[in-house]
Amino acid sequence: MGFNSVFRADLFKGQVAVVTGGGSGIGRCIAHELAALGATVVLSGRKEEKLRAVEAEIVAAGGVADVVVANMRVEAEVQALMKTTVERHGRLDHVVNNAGGQFLAPPDAISLKGWNAVIETNLTGSFLACQAAKSAWMGRNGGNVVCIVADFWNGMPLMAHTSAARAGVANLMRSLALAWAPLGMRLNAVAPGTIRSSGLKNYPPPVINMLSDFKSQIPVKRLGTESEVSAAVVFLLSPAAAYITGETMRVDGGSSIYRQLAPVPDHTRSTPFEGLHLPADLPEGA
Repeated sequence: MGFNSVFRADLFKGQVAVVTGGGSGIGRCIAHELAALGATVVLSGRKEEKLRAVEAEIVAAGGVADVVVANMRVEAEVQALMKTTVERHGRLDHVVNNAGGQFLAPPDAISLKGWNAVIETNLTGSFLACQAAKSAWMGRNGGNVVCIVADFWNGMPLMAHTSAARAGVANLMRSLALAWAPLGMRLNAVAPGTIRSSGLKNYPPPVINMLSDFKSQIPVKRLGTESEVSAAVVFLLSPAAAYITGETMRVDGGSSIYRQLAPVPDHTRSTPFEGLHLPADLPEGA
């Protein structure tokens, strides 16, 4: 069995999509779904081994994938990613900028080097991806960009650097959506809440153990799935979202609007959606 998408199987037939950070977690899931819907998927990231593993998974499931290694913090490499994609596959219809990174630290413990690394990866990298996609293809032919951000609306006191960067990306999408609308480009963002993903492996075991308690702070009383984030991305890339641009779609189970003024009782009525036909690479206890 392949990816169990809720979307039409040939939705992106003949189209080409770049997925940055496609070697694991949410990016891997998005890549699988786009390939299952007919797109040629170009996987990008810094570690070729991980990208090749996902490429092999997609091919085994009957999809088409390619790999272009690139560091999103390096302008020349981002430009080469988009240019190479067009040279190899003849077009560039969609870019999903999922590459990102951060670390837990209180604000006073974040060095300038650490701050710059997170800002450059998440905010600057997103800008470079959009700019390079426009230059390589979309400025002449139109296209869609979706950037993955985060649930930053209530602040992130232990990750102020990524909160600032992701909020910047959301606003960047609004600015670019206005600037490039005459080119036929749509630019949006998806903001995941706490998702059961391999990205959780970046955090220490005590943080993972806290997730069980954290579920009580989410109205749907569970964590999200990679497939639920992927479905939002696919919708925004699809023709059904042709009138949506400059938007940030929240996929967070209502956590960003929950203040507990009227607490939601514990329940098990929310059924998660799992479309990926392969097991997610999750940390123990997630």
